[in-house]
Amino acid sequence: MNRRAWLALIVIVVALATMLVGCKDDDDKKDETPESTAVTPTGIIAIGDISDNPTEKIAIYQALADYLGSHLAEFGIGTGEVRIAPDMPGMAAMLESGQLDIYFDSPYPALIVSGQSGATPILRRWKGGVEEYHTVFFARADSGLESLEDLKGQAVAFDEPFSTSGYMLPRAFLIEAGFTTTEIPNPEAAVGADAIGYVFSGEDQNTIEWVLSGRVAAGVTDHLSYAEIPEETRSQLIILVETENVPRQLVVVRPGLDPELQAAIVQLLMNLDEAEGGAEILQQAEETAQFDEFPQGTDAALARMRELLALVEGS
Repeated sequence: MNRRAWLALIVIVVALATMLVGCKDDDDKKDETPESTAVTPTGIIAIGDISDNPTEKIAIYQALADYLGSHLAEFGIGTGEVRIAPDMPGMAAMLESGQLDIYFDSPYPALIVSGQSGATPILRRWKGGVEEYHTVFFARADSGLESLEDLKGQAVAFDEPFSTSGYMLPRAFLIEAGFTTTEIPNPEAAVGADAIGYVFSGEDQNTIEWVLSGRVAAGVTDHLSYAEIPEETRSQLIILVETENVPRQLVVVRPGLDPELQAAIVQLLMNLDEAEGGAEILQQAEETAQFDEFPQGTDAALARMRELLALVEGS
């Protein structure tokens, strides 16, 4: 083999070696390239309420659940769900078992559910644009009644047994004022001379009608609903007394919730009214204006509400 042939052979060998080394480097690089580190959050944040109409409530809260689910990726959460309980024991069971993370309700049922489940109220919810509300005792303007003392031996229409403004607040108010209260089965039932009887009407409209017709001496409703009574009807009524204010609704979180996750939820809810699209989400959620902390502090606010609960539950 002449010199020119040797040189040609050497060039070919070098080229083949270079190609083989390049292929190996490429293979090594492929082996060294990590798989994508992006992790799609699969966890769920579940919010809920008590209702006998789950479809309606889900529609009300789904946008809020979606918002929370999309902003908690650092906790492995990527989805928001709405879950509805049929009653207070059902809600307590869902919170205690971890099926539900956040629950909204007025103080009376919220405190009962919290006591049964170990859940904790953490914020106020301005449902209907209102941060607080209270109960109004009212009677017919021509009834001759002027004060609660005049209600002894007579019947007062409350709303429902689980209502804050229609049961807990007015009954606690009467008990704290020194009155004896007794439940009666119907408006016509006899009431002891030294007691104030209460009967459940089931809804505000029934209460108003019972007062106007004379079936009961007086009735109760929250001050917002009283203000919405048509002027023609309201002119036939008088207010006997009004109770103290309590938060319109509470935000309750399940027991055992990660404190860092809870803190993140608090910030998301409190800042929602200023977030992009937040106003629409709040409006859809029963015209919520905002979420905020208790002005007097959580401990003080809950202590007073628990005092009212104890008055009702202990009598």
